[in-house]
Amino acid sequence: MRILAVCALIWASAASAEQTSNGQGAVLRALDKTSGTTVDLSIPNGQRASIGRLNIVLNECRYPQGNPSGDAYAAIEVSETGRAGTVFSGWMIASAPALNPMEHQRYDIWVMRCITS
Repeated sequence: MRILAVCALIWASAASAEQTSNGQGAVLRALDKTSGTTVDLSIPNGQRASIGRLNIVLNECRYPQGNPSGDAYAAIEVSETGRAGTVFSGWMIASAPALNPMEHQRYDIWVMRCITS
C-alpha cells in the first residue's frame, strides 16, 4: 500500500508539471460486478449521475493541453444511498485506473475520457 502511495505522489508531481485544459464533462464507465454488465455515463462538470444505489458527482475533468484525446483526469465523488459519507472522493486517471481505485463490493467505476464539445 505504501508503494502505491509513493507512486501516486510521483505521478501527481509529474502530472502537475503538464499543462492541462478543462473538459466540459467526462465519460465514466461503470461495471456491475454482479451481472457483469457495463454502462457508460456522460456527466457534465458539476452534475450528478446514478447507477444502482450509487450517486456520482463529477467535479472536473482535465486533459493534456492541445490533446483532447489524451489521458483524462477526473475529480469525482461517489456516495451510496442509505450510507453516510462517501464511497470515493478524489481524482481518477484514465490511463491508470488502479492507481486510485474506488473500493465497492458491487460496482467498479473508472474514467474513460473528457467531453470536449
